[in-house]
Amino acid sequence: MDVETTKADEEAQKRRERLKNLKNRITENQNGEDDNIQEALPKPIFRNYTPLDEDLRLNQLPKPKPESVETEVQNQLEAAKPEPLIEEVDLTTLAPRKPDWDLKRDVAKKLEKLERRTQKAIAELIRERLKSSEDDLAEAVNIQAEINNRNVDSDED
Repeated sequence: MDVETTKADEEAQKRRERLKNLKNRITENQNGEDDNIQEALPKPIFRNYTPLDEDLRLNQLPKPKPESVETEVQNQLEAAKPEPLIEEVDLTTLAPRKPDWDLKRDVAKKLEKLERRTQKAIAELIRERLKSSEDDLAEAVNIQAEINNRNVDSDED
């Protein structure tokens, strides 16, 4: 970084010296008839328009001439062709995602395991109730159906 800074400083110092010399020449020759002053000024290069002054026209960059009109038109037509668009668009990539989509994705596997464990625990509890109270089997089935309905309703939400 120091090398770039010193290089920039050197260039700035050279520029200051050139401007100082130019200013000194102008102050020495107040009439402005000195041709050396005109040589010291940088010559402008015109790219976008043709200047009216003959001297300035000499500094204009020459325009490249096309080989033929047909090749020039072909080149422009090829440049104007649009890029091929994607044939199929996946709608899931276009739809905006909810802010917590990545969290849900990461937790989904763990939730599946928990769901299986929950179902096993529920089945075990039902078996224990059946053994302890020796109630009617139909009543136990009804209780299980009610629990399953609650789970299905909560999953849909």
